[in-house]
Parts: sequence; C-alpha cells; structure tokens
Amino acid sequence: MAEVLLFHHAQGLTEGVRAFAEELRRAGHGVRVPDMYDGRTFDTLEAGVGYAQEIGFGEIVARGVRAAEGTPEGVVYAGFSLGVLPAQQLAQTRAGAAGALLFDACVPVGEFGESWPEGVPVQVHGMDADRFFVAEGDLDAARALVESVVDAELFLYQGDRHLFADSSLPGYDAAATALLVERVLGFLEKAA
Repeated sequence: MAEVLLFHHAQGLTEGVRAFAEELRRAGHGVRVPDMYDGRTFDTLEAGVGYAQEIGFGEIVARGVRAAEGTPEGVVYAGFSLGVLPAQQLAQTRAGAAGALLFDACVPVGEFGESWPEGVPVQVHGMDADRFFVAEGDLDAARALVESVVDAELFLYQGDRHLFADSSLPGYDAAATALLVERVLGFLEKAA
C-alpha cells in the first residue's frame, strides 16, 4: 500500500478529485487530499485560476508544503494542474519522496532545484492537444524530464481536454481516465 498526498486543481477540491482519491483508496492505498482553498470550489477554470492569482501561486505552493508537514517519508506526491506545483516541489525537495504523479501539468525541473532527485520515479499524464498542457510549455517540460530522469514516464492521451480525469467536470473523459488510473495503480504498486 502506498501513501499518496493528492493536491487539487484550480477549481478546488471538487467531487471529481474526491472520487479519484476514493478510487485509489479502493485499490488499497492511503490517500490524503488537502483543501488548499478552504472549501471553495469554482464552476470554471478561469474563476479558479483567478482565485489562485488572488491568493498567489507562491501561497498555493506554501499551503501544499504545509499540508505535507508531519507526513512520514515514503509518500507519493500527486497533483492535478495547479496542484502539480506543490506536488512537484515536494517530490523534488522533500527527503524520502517515493514518487510523483503529475496530471495535466509539469513544471521545468529548474523551478525547484537543479535536478530531479535520484531514485524518485515520476509519471506525467496529459492530453496531446490540451491547450494548457501543450501551449504553455508543460509538455516540453515533461519531455525534458523524461529525457533526463531514468524512472520517468510521459503518457499522452488523445484529446484536447484539461482536467480530463475529474468526473465532476464537463471535460471528463472516462476512457482516458480508466487508462490513467490503470497506469497510476501500477506506479503505486511499485512505490509501496
């Protein structure tokens, strides 16, 4: 059983993020999902991003880092889109990370240190025509990560949806999510 700290996306801790966490729990994994928005959720990505800008992206990352305080070593850090920021920072900078799962986003490794830590596996998942993932540089960052890290994988799904694994949002893609979950569960089995 792996221990996972899962960070929500810019629309908040939606029912779809909760359902994703529950699916991992049903497979036997421990999953914590901190609410970095104190209960607020947003109907649109634009409204959620606006709220994140109001709070400040640095504060979002700081809230994620604080959520990890007191967790033991051996945690897999995971995040959806905005939640990739704290997940990736923790995976790169917190000793004893068991892995990272980055959904719909990837930040250049240099944002959180000089290199990816040795022995920390990572998976990046995104849609091949998602305008946020492709046009904003996340795909390029993911490809660079995969080229430089031995245990790194990039999975591209056909489509243009952002947050496609959140079952409570209009962009949900059940088939792509089923494949994503299968790959994530395989990753977590190895990390356990």
